[in-house]
Amino acid sequence: MNAPIDALLQPAPHRPIRELPDELISQIAAGEVVERPASVVRELVDNALDAGATQVTVRLLAGGVRLISVEDDGAGIVPAELPTALKRHATSKIASLQELESVATMGFRGEALAAINAIAELTLVSRTGGQPSAFALDGRSGEIQPAARANGTTVEVKELFYATPARRKFLKTDATELAHCVEAVRRHALARPDVGFAIWHEGRLVEQWRACHGADALDQRLADVLGADMLAQSVAVHHAGGAVQVRGRAGVPDIARARGDQQFCYVNGRFVRDKVLAHAVRSAYEDVLHGQRQPVYALFIDIDPARVDVNVHPTKIEVRFRDGREVHQAVRRALENALAAPRAGRVAAPGGAPGTPGPDDAFSSQFKEKSLPAPVNWSQGAIFSGPSHTHHVSDLAALWGPTPQAGGAGASTPTLQPGLATHTLADAATRAAPAPLPEGDWPLGRALAQLRGIYILAENRHGLVVVDMHAAHERIVYERLKTQLDAVAAATGTASLPSQPLLIPATFAATPHEVAAAQAHVDTLATLGMEITPFSPKTLAVRAVPTSLAHGDAVALARSVLAELSQHDASTVVQRAQNELLSTLACHGAVRANRQLTLEEMNALLRQMEATERSDQCNHGRPTWRQLSLRELDALFLRGR
Repeated sequence: MNAPIDALLQPAPHRPIRELPDELISQIAAGEVVERPASVVRELVDNALDAGATQVTVRLLAGGVRLISVEDDGAGIVPAELPTALKRHATSKIASLQELESVATMGFRGEALAAINAIAELTLVSRTGGQPSAFALDGRSGEIQPAARANGTTVEVKELFYATPARRKFLKTDATELAHCVEAVRRHALARPDVGFAIWHEGRLVEQWRACHGADALDQRLADVLGADMLAQSVAVHHAGGAVQVRGRAGVPDIARARGDQQFCYVNGRFVRDKVLAHAVRSAYEDVLHGQRQPVYALFIDIDPARVDVNVHPTKIEVRFRDGREVHQAVRRALENALAAPRAGRVAAPGGAPGTPGPDDAFSSQFKEKSLPAPVNWSQGAIFSGPSHTHHVSDLAALWGPTPQAGGAGASTPTLQPGLATHTLADAATRAAPAPLPEGDWPLGRALAQLRGIYILAENRHGLVVVDMHAAHERIVYERLKTQLDAVAAATGTASLPSQPLLIPATFAATPHEVAAAQAHVDTLATLGMEITPFSPKTLAVRAVPTSLAHGDAVALARSVLAELSQHDASTVVQRAQNELLSTLACHGAVRANRQLTLEEMNALLRQMEATERSDQCNHGRPTWRQLSLRELDALFLRGR
């Protein structure tokens, strides 16, 4: 047998139980708090912000291994409290359990400075407003001497991990450690636009973000930190409901990435990684993202500090919500509402669409001289008056029918019933078309031609618009089907989904968590149209499922719902399953490729895209249209060179 392994298998000799030395305790604590130089930067910037700093400067040598210096212009520390600041569990931020349960500051444990001092050479220099000079505390000797600096605090950390050399072996190159330090400051900078930040490395300015003030301070900071493209290709998020407020920016699906490295989520100004929040974001994007692409976003959740526990992880990057479902729903709804508006409507706004170059002046003047065709008269079905030689126009009429006027003679109550045939459901769902936009306000322009029976080519103020005909119409039909189902639920006056009892209950071996969830959420399951009851101590029986999903896998659905109920809002599972069914119906009901459309029919499709939610992506997350500006077209032909 291998000697080292054999030694491990031998019984350990008896050793007496004794207290650990304070220095070793601090070094053990440092192992939890300080993983690398970026951990020190994060903790020290936390303290600077808690002190009311308006400017924070970080200076580094060798990626932070040789030196980390964090300067601020905050309130400072009086000389008598400097030695106490380096003691374990010494803090000015909490004094009782009640204050711990409603922490509103970035730091609160009083561990950071003591932990850092145990594994590095630390010097603390501080001056308050009423002092004639600053005072410097040497962390090793405890000696305090007068020093020169303005009001505020400077913490210098030299030779990180000198007292624990084994930890240095786990560090990466200086460039890698510098990147982690910059990222730590970057996360703080996004949450605090009112504070200026500067990062110096080896005497060179690496990053600088100036303080921003005013109504657009957050947007300005987002543009400074994440780039102007992020601001241009994102939508504003704002939701204020109940005890949770959500604000920030959500990137459009077009800028989704292969990795989730541009996802920033804050709870009361603290950067966190939380499964509830991540799931809520993913569920909001799942209808518009293609494949496994990762969305880009910066979200700021404001909630009563007493409703969230931040004392869960040594690095304070994880939190626990008192009502996770409430937070989940707030974040999901905020993002869904922000992403619902079609971006085509923003093309006509000054400056153009997100990520789209502004209109060319010469083109704009040319365009104004041209008269666009008159808007389609939906009430008279004008677009179907002309003959078609390649397909039956009635096929499109069934999908683009007129809108009954609310309260008028033609108004009707939705009569959709669960279990209708596919073609009946599609016909009923598409009877409600949106009202046309005012004449001239056509972001997607006017149709020029059809390419290979697949793409529609249109002209707008910016240049050329290319539309995937089937993908665009698929989204239109899909959104109408969802709207129709919502209308039926509103007409019946109940929020519960219609339920279909199973002739033979579907049983499955359940885990203790699944059994507990089924017993604890009987009422919630009923509102979802499901009945799941214990069949034996380790077996559950599915006795009813939502009518619209009666032909699906009852056991798979039950497992998904119970898993979601344990952590999140289970209604998303049923909604996702229903949406997949409606998506299939919409795909089959949408106009097919290789169908020749008239110009009037193409224009009708463009107008509906402009008024349909989420029409920028099809049901599978693929884009439905693309804009080519006149400048881009000129570049293809080397015009102006």
